[in-house]
Amino acid sequence: MGWFGAAFSAFLLAAFTNKGTPTPTGTPGEDWGYVEVREGAHMFWWLYYADGAAARLQDRPLVMWLQGGPGGSGSGFGNFEEIGPLDRDLQPRKSSWVQTASVLFVDNPVGTGFSYAQQSDGFATNVSTVASDMLVLLKHFFMDKTEFQSVPFYIFSESYGGKMAAAISLELTKAVAQGSVKCNFAGVALGDSWISPLDSVMTWGPYLYTTSLLDDYGLADVNNAAEAVKQAVEQEQFLKATELWSVAESTVEQNTNGVNFYNILTQEPDEELALSPGKDFLSLLARRHIGPLHRQSLSQLMNGPIRKKLGIIPQNVTWGGQAEDVFSKMAGDFMKPVVDIVDQLLAAGVNVTVYNGQLDLIVDTMGQELWVKRLKWQGLPGFNKLRWTPLGDPASPGVTGAFCKTYQNFAFFWILRAGHMIPSDQGPMALQMLKMITQQA
Repeated sequence: MGWFGAAFSAFLLAAFTNKGTPTPTGTPGEDWGYVEVREGAHMFWWLYYADGAAARLQDRPLVMWLQGGPGGSGSGFGNFEEIGPLDRDLQPRKSSWVQTASVLFVDNPVGTGFSYAQQSDGFATNVSTVASDMLVLLKHFFMDKTEFQSVPFYIFSESYGGKMAAAISLELTKAVAQGSVKCNFAGVALGDSWISPLDSVMTWGPYLYTTSLLDDYGLADVNNAAEAVKQAVEQEQFLKATELWSVAESTVEQNTNGVNFYNILTQEPDEELALSPGKDFLSLLARRHIGPLHRQSLSQLMNGPIRKKLGIIPQNVTWGGQAEDVFSKMAGDFMKPVVDIVDQLLAAGVNVTVYNGQLDLIVDTMGQELWVKRLKWQGLPGFNKLRWTPLGDPASPGVTGAFCKTYQNFAFFWILRAGHMIPSDQGPMALQMLKMITQQA
């Protein structure tokens, strides 16, 4: 590894702008802090100002990034693995979103990343609490950073972060109308998002079968497991549905020789994922879906040099230390759909974008298209009549990188050759999509 020697320390200091220290252009490069959103519930945020001089800052949008899980850290994974200015090796990222926007990472729900709860009742148990917590943070943020109040503000999300983003966006829309939060909310983008969990689960079998990852026997097994999840959801037994979702995932793994739920063309075998005596299904699920966001190398970076750099992390708080608690507390809410919230956003005139990776299994595109086709939004018939438009891949001239379709205040992007973590798999294409959504391209 060799990251923690003198050479690394020197590089870290050169690579990062210290808090409050102007960059050579005279603009503060970044800032961070905590907001106590409820008594004993503390949320961490980290802001990167858009590259360029202060005069250009007002011309660039502000993007808030929400990670999935729940329990995945935006300040860690989203920042160093996907869209931040530096990668996990602290090398400049060519497709960083900071090139074209100021980027705000928030570790949410409470307990995620560097966020923390002082007591066990400090964790959120549903998206309603997640949304109200975020509204407190955003109110504080925009009061403190008044220069962003008029800047177009977008919420981008990934996975379960999309479910949270939908709920947050609806509450933010109301708060802006009431004047309790001062910001220029411009839209929400739902990336590979857990909007309708059942539609995802019910399409796992067909998707894997058509990509030659299941045979007829495997298809029957996966479909049967998915049907059990469906029955639990229809009976509104949501905690049971989460447990049966875990069983369905195990059925997929057994029949595909361990397909990677986040990108079907890659495989990361883990012999210890089977549910063993002494491990409940929530621990298994947390390991499956929080573990990949907390790789050892990233944890060492966040709990070592980054923690030291930030200088405000309480001594008893470790990055990712409460991630499994976050996941467990949300288990009863996990399988509930929020399609109705998306409908409310569209009806309210909010710009909504759905984008999905072609190679994602956990939130496959087939499932996304199913819930979109059931929207009650009055513009849906017009959207359905449109043909999609091909988009060139910025990294490969002459090659199609995505398809998109936009009608009124709704857009859908089909991102090719990408899995669940689109910016990691197709960084240039993700950056191009960002520019299109924020009307910079």
